Amino acid sequence: RREKIMIAEYGLLALIMGLVSAMALTTIPMWGAWRGNIAAMHSARPLSLSLFVFCAISFAMLCISFLSDDFSLVVVASNSNSMLPSFYKFSAVWGNHEGSMLLWILVLASWTMAVAIFSSDLPVKLMARVLAVMGSISIGFISFSIFTSNPFARHLASAPLDGQELNPLLQDIGMIIHPPLLNMGYVAFASAIVSAIAALLGGRLDAAWARWCRPWANVAWS
Repeated sequence: RREKIMIAEYGLLALIMGLVSAMALTTIPMWGAWRGNIAAMHSARPLSLSLFVFCAISFAMLCISFLSDDFSLVVVASNSNSMLPSFYKFSAVWGNHEGSMLLWILVLASWTMAVAIFSSDLPVKLMARVLAVMGSISIGFISFSIFTSNPFARHLASAPLDGQELNPLLQDIGMIIHPPLLNMGYVAFASAIVSAIAALLGGRLDAAWARWCRPWANVAWS
């Protein structure tokens, strides 16, 4: 029982640290681009990695809570039970509002890290602005998850002995692959959006940013 509770606590703590990382990613590189501070601009890549790591830990803790039948969590008790096959317990992680929001956050953090890794050809100032704007998007989603849609919320009263069943309409192999792929496609367009915003902030809405964001848009469409 204590181990299960600590898993939920670790997940919430990691999500909070993800929010801190997103706030740092939004402010420090953007300030560096404004002031011409090279060190601050180069902090965008490690901060992007930090954001991804904390979001991945948080998502992993929620997955463990589902697979270990931690019915002290409201979201687990409402969308899973002990008789559900393990692969449906896993897909039940995003078969609800709170879990799907956390999956969205993880995918956004993954794309932010991917942009940080594959943006070496960008001017450092544009790179800093791109990652800072992506960090600001993460602030919105993570804040929403923590304050209004917490996946680690526990029952105020005693936890039920077993949970409710996952919606039978969602007990399908398509539920395992469809939402993650759909989220990857939607969130991937953030890289194209933020590159345009970053170019506008720098007053350089030219062909350079369009050439850079075209492959990302192609991946998103695919």
